[in-house]
Amino acid sequence: METKDYLLNMKQLERRNNEMNILMDIGKTLTSNLNLQEVLEAIMQKVEFLLKPKAWSLLLVDEDTGELYFECAVSPVSDSLKQIRLKKGEGIAGWVVQHGEPLLIDDVKKDNRFAAYINDLLEFTTRSIVCVPLRIRDRILGVIQLINSMEEVQFNDADMKIISAIADYAAIAIDNARNFKRMNDLVISDDLTGLYNANHFHALLDQEIERARRYGTELSLVFLDLDHFKNVNDTYGHLVGSRLLSEFGRLLKKHARSSDLCARYGGDEFVIILPQTSKINAFSMVTKLRDVIAENNFVSDTGERLAVTASYGISAFPADADSKRNLIQIADNAMYEVKQSSRDGISMSRD
Repeated sequence: METKDYLLNMKQLERRNNEMNILMDIGKTLTSNLNLQEVLEAIMQKVEFLLKPKAWSLLLVDEDTGELYFECAVSPVSDSLKQIRLKKGEGIAGWVVQHGEPLLIDDVKKDNRFAAYINDLLEFTTRSIVCVPLRIRDRILGVIQLINSMEEVQFNDADMKIISAIADYAAIAIDNARNFKRMNDLVISDDLTGLYNANHFHALLDQEIERARRYGTELSLVFLDLDHFKNVNDTYGHLVGSRLLSEFGRLLKKHARSSDLCARYGGDEFVIILPQTSKINAFSMVTKLRDVIAENNFVSDTGERLAVTASYGISAFPADADSKRNLIQIADNAMYEVKQSSRDGISMSRD
């Protein structure tokens, strides 16, 4: 055997060994970790080691809109990629999602499926692409896309074969993580509103009090109860009442800050944990929320507008209480002060 052939065979053998080791490592990662981001990053690190793309990305299908978004990206323009969404069928990635078939393109300039405007938008030149679908059973979850090669050689069929195998592992990881999240959400969430349930609220409040105590920060708690909710059930029926609670929960979650923790405490009573928030700042947040609720168009099944208001009570840690039980009781008492007087108002505990 000539030296040249021998070296070529050795190189091919080394690559096959690397491929097998990487697939084994990915399999181990799948069985030991349900954190989607960590699993995907581990998988893509293996891709980067093996195939050495100049840039790579993993795009997922938004389950609500059907659009593709960049979940992971290693690229000179990765920050800008996070702002881009592709419609189903748009670009190479969109085509792969729509048809469920992998693509290997040597020169994207010669392929009209390539979304050239992205190059212009990002000031980045794409030459060759290998793009494979993330498939689980009959569903396409997204794609893995490799762009150019650091070694300045074209991607080939062998590259597409190994990246397709890796994509199968990635699809399993995504599906497992999503199923785990759905199961976890069922345990900690209220079915009707989608907010946290009362049991998980208590666990969250324990955590936030401990965090506030450890770092010497403030924490506020808001109790709120819908005014005259029984009248809605009596007048329009429990189906309308349930729908109103569901809409109210979504509104609460939408207009709370990303750091706030909202839960349905029971019936028509809700609670909000506001980490690192003083009582005065909590009052300001609740005032804005009260205005949002007043402006929202809640309606009955016949289109009749429902006037929805709530009574609010606020307490703070450590200003008002040094324990979870006292913090809850003080906020609850403050809320009932409003409930028994004017309603549609806000009461703060007195220092």
